[in-house]
Amino acid sequence: MSAELQLPRAARIFVSFVALLRVNGFAVAPEQTTAFLAAIDLLGPRDLRDIRQAALATLAPPPERRATFDRLFDLHFRGSEAIEHADEGEDDETVRLQEEGRGDEEPLLSDDANESGLTATRTEALVERRFARLSTTDALRRLAREAPRRLPRRRGHRRMRARRGPFADLRRTLRDSVRSDGEILRLGHMKRRQRPRKILLLIDVSGSMKSRTEENMKLAHALVQAAPNVEVFTFGTRLTRVTRALRLKRREQALNAAAHLVSDWDGGTRIGDALQAFLAVPRFGGYARGAAVVVVSDGLERGEPDALRDAASKLSRRAWRLSWLTPLAAGPGFRPQTEALVAIERFVDDLVDGGSSASIVAHVLALGRRRAA
Repeated sequence: MSAELQLPRAARIFVSFVALLRVNGFAVAPEQTTAFLAAIDLLGPRDLRDIRQAALATLAPPPERRATFDRLFDLHFRGSEAIEHADEGEDDETVRLQEEGRGDEEPLLSDDANESGLTATRTEALVERRFARLSTTDALRRLAREAPRRLPRRRGHRRMRARRGPFADLRRTLRDSVRSDGEILRLGHMKRRQRPRKILLLIDVSGSMKSRTEENMKLAHALVQAAPNVEVFTFGTRLTRVTRALRLKRREQALNAAAHLVSDWDGGTRIGDALQAFLAVPRFGGYARGAAVVVVSDGLERGEPDALRDAASKLSRRAWRLSWLTPLAAGPGFRPQTEALVAIERFVDDLVDGGSSASIVAHVLALGRRRAA
């Protein structure tokens, strides 16, 4: 008989929460689990606030991971109520692009909205999406394996010792000269440390990208787990930041959490308005400054091309490098044909294939060898 079956039924939910923390990278000793159960028994909790306080006191999450701890606690103990609470923060993480009260566009029912996923529409359709049990492809394994050494880096402000470098290491030089009676036999050098460059991933989740949405979200989760400085947004008729959800270690939990945050899956397409909204929020726009910006979208825009052209121009000036990955660029001699892609072609550094996880991973890993145009 397993240890789980021997536990009292009332204690299993608390033990499974500890297991969830361990899976997501929290160090919880067996003694802490015992202390957590003892605290629950001692408090005789009347509501979830008592359970949360007991968990914080006994499981002791590090301060820098408190937000992740709270998110896991809510997902485990509150379920759908936690999802509703997350939706209340829409103004902070979600920007709606479609104006309310327009009479010229009939809202679609989610069951009838763009079922084929082959056409781009402007109308907003709010859809809840569920991700099936997900497998890891060779492309995602390659991303996890090679990302730490191949993703783009930038020079930081701090310096480090080096055999050759543009800066003199006077402290080390003077210290070494003591050993040779004050004679300087070798001049120490320093260079700037290399730091990971920020990566901003903008994923089109509209109906025309329906067949690629699940794979793109899996890739986004793998990238967030592999690199320390990644931000991920989805856009269709709304702009939604999903970085916090994708930081959960287990892919199924992360994507399900993201699925509850995003409400415009497989709906309309307003790329220009999405990018304009992104740049209009100072906190969001700051993520693009000096970053490698990767937009995964087919470019089938239903809004005004002028808005997209203006947004792409501003984004390219703010970013270190702007890449646009579209499934339409599958052929070797690809030339943009859609009005949107023609409008942005001169502002992007790369306009390449985004029709498979392998091609996206190959491009992202190659960014470390590129230079801004």
